[in-house]
Amino acid sequence: MSIDDNLSDPIAQMERVPLLAALMAELKSGILIYWEAADQILRQCGVSLKAPTEATFSLQKNLFSLLFLYSYQRAGIARSRRILYAATLQCLRGMVTGCDNLLDDEYKQTLDTDIPATGYRFRSVMDIMISDRVLFQILMDAATRQEIASDRVLAAATASMKTMTRSGVEEAAEEAGIAAILKPEEILQSIHHFKTGILFQCPWDIPLTIETADDKNLAPLLEGLYRIGIGCQIMDDIVDMVGDIEARRHNYVVSLIHHGPNPLEKDRLSKMMNLKSIGNGGPFYGNRFPEAIRQALEISHRLLTDGLKTLFSTEHQALVSPAIRFLQERIGVLHLIKEAEL
Repeated sequence: MSIDDNLSDPIAQMERVPLLAALMAELKSGILIYWEAADQILRQCGVSLKAPTEATFSLQKNLFSLLFLYSYQRAGIARSRRILYAATLQCLRGMVTGCDNLLDDEYKQTLDTDIPATGYRFRSVMDIMISDRVLFQILMDAATRQEIASDRVLAAATASMKTMTRSGVEEAAEEAGIAAILKPEEILQSIHHFKTGILFQCPWDIPLTIETADDKNLAPLLEGLYRIGIGCQIMDDIVDMVGDIEARRHNYVVSLIHHGPNPLEKDRLSKMMNLKSIGNGGPFYGNRFPEAIRQALEISHRLLTDGLKTLFSTEHQALVSPAIRFLQERIGVLHLIKEAEL
């Protein structure tokens, strides 16, 4: 694993690919469908929704949605249906982000409304409710236009809840705190599998109730998305280590240290875990656990590489490195990779 100096602007490299540019246009159409439906519903509630800006449609803010849309394209789903599913992706995003906000006691914006910013919990609740209602409205409108069968609407709306519920149950199980530090492989197989892995396959729940998909072609795409999700979650665990320790949540890096062979890092971890406060979820000091951080980064990089290589077609394999570089920057581990290479 190394930093490629030729990847100083990974977004620009991806934007130059014609297929990705076309998919971004489809994604914009889908986001507008979501926004227009949300605006109509909110207006009836006396809430004003601000119009989306160009940044709303940027690749920087929509890479994951773009990857999901890319998987639809590779599976042979028609453009009109991809736009429909791009709109449903935005609904799922609103619901997942709203739930994460409530669980993490924060607010990452989905809908820019005039609801007071101080009421961030209520804003999250509204994001969830509106996104759920918009999802049903979008599916009903598609059935009215005879783009999908009317008997698929309820099935699709129900399917979208299954994976998110399984993922949410894992989050809920950690709310009271954990009693033991699981082994690294157990974290991946029993915790992150539900928390993030299958969540990255969730965007296929709705299409699979409507489309006829070839399992031989679909299985690798789903596996690729799964690996990308786990790879991202490991990077999240690196960044969130301090907060996870304080909240007594499962964390892959903590597991690597606790069950690892390095006595110095294990001793440092033990002292951190015995403190009443270690920074209130503040920045993680990676230089205190260089061996575990290096191992976590390498495993994350391998999963992302495998996942993206599987997802991208032969002609787009050059996108693997810039996509990884962007994700490392976005999640906030790029500086740790540079430190590990010194």
